[in-house]
Amino acid sequence: MSIVCGLPLLECVYCLACARWAWKRCLHTAGHDSETWGLATAEEFEPVPRLCRYILSVYEDDLRHPLWEPSGGYGINPDLLILKKTYQDTKGKAPPYILYLDHDHADIVLAIRGLNLAKESDYALLLDNKLGKMKFDGGFVHNGLLKAAVCVLDAECEVLKQLVEEYPNYTLTFTGHSLGSGVATLLTMVVVQNQDKLGNIERKRVRCYAMAPARCISLNLAVRYADVINSVVLQDDFLPRTATPLEDIFKSLFCLPCLLCLRCMRDTCIPEEKMLKDPRRLYAPGRLYHIVERKPFWLGRYPPVVRTAVPVDGRFEHIVLSCNATSDHAIIWIEREARRALDLMLEKYQTMEIPAKQRMERQETLAREHTEEYKAALQRAVTLSVPHAYNPSQYGTFDALEEGEHSDRSVGESSTGSSQKTKKIESWEEIIEHLFDKDESGHIMPKKPHRED
Repeated sequence: MSIVCGLPLLECVYCLACARWAWKRCLHTAGHDSETWGLATAEEFEPVPRLCRYILSVYEDDLRHPLWEPSGGYGINPDLLILKKTYQDTKGKAPPYILYLDHDHADIVLAIRGLNLAKESDYALLLDNKLGKMKFDGGFVHNGLLKAAVCVLDAECEVLKQLVEEYPNYTLTFTGHSLGSGVATLLTMVVVQNQDKLGNIERKRVRCYAMAPARCISLNLAVRYADVINSVVLQDDFLPRTATPLEDIFKSLFCLPCLLCLRCMRDTCIPEEKMLKDPRRLYAPGRLYHIVERKPFWLGRYPPVVRTAVPVDGRFEHIVLSCNATSDHAIIWIEREARRALDLMLEKYQTMEIPAKQRMERQETLAREHTEEYKAALQRAVTLSVPHAYNPSQYGTFDALEEGEHSDRSVGESSTGSSQKTKKIESWEEIIEHLFDKDESGHIMPKKPHRED
């Protein structure tokens, strides 16, 4: 009898908890994620719309006779297109990509397309992973995306090395969308770790722009590589926000709203401190640029604003319940809103009529501010006890050996049961040996899966 009398009380508590969750989640908007961040400048944001157009050009069969070019075109001179690889060329080991020599911006660009829903090979890349499976440079990364990145670098290493040496003042930019953003991110990390593969290219010449990025690297790596990797997120985009493994997202693609809602309910109940201390949890990489173009309870869009930071906590941890969560993931919308945002920035600068000398000084100041923000993020990661995070030395370099040894020890302590199956790899030879076999002609091929006992 006493149990029956307590049921109404339990129902009331349950209803109040559900109401609190609904109130908290429905009032959480994308603007809250970046409301404390600083505003991006035209100088640092200038490459984004241009690189989005380069990514869109990968979808074309013939750039001399484009079928789907955006307003203003792709901005590509077909005569300067070094190469274009299709699924047939990559044999499904990586998404299609192009290599373009951009003389106008002194840039060597490798652009990778996003997920193709009709290609099983793209799903195979996403499914080739489980938490804690692949360790790289003291953190965890997505195994399938790392394999794709290594395949791309192995195929184009000689061409990239030749271009980097022929144009020593040009930057080397890797960019991609969605699935391609993950490949571009890990390709950048592999290049930075193996600079001798591209003629000892300096770290400051390498950069990455990940559009609608996949969560593909652990938090310590996301912060540590923020000086070379930049992620661009449009408003409510679901992919950078959900920690659901990529393989689970695309297994449930046709019931994605249901999956996102369930994940949203689960993440609301998990303290962020617990999330930060999970060494295998993956995050959006590098410095974040958030394009905000809608306000709560507003109809339509308003002039887009771009905010940027290198956050450690509050790094797009909660899904936004929005009807635009999937449409904001589209590269077409990202390009359009990024172009609008850049035009507004340039219009503001032209109105202010800033002299050339002051613009140069502003660029130098911006570079110093980014460096200071980057170092502050590394310090905060240590303060928050992020696994395997460490401080730069007072001379601006990392004590790689000592910290690497320390991270190896800590992995065994913090990765429950997975450390024995996890191998730390950094050098090119170790990556190839761990991920691939070689055929008689010396070409790499995926390892045959072994059945685990």
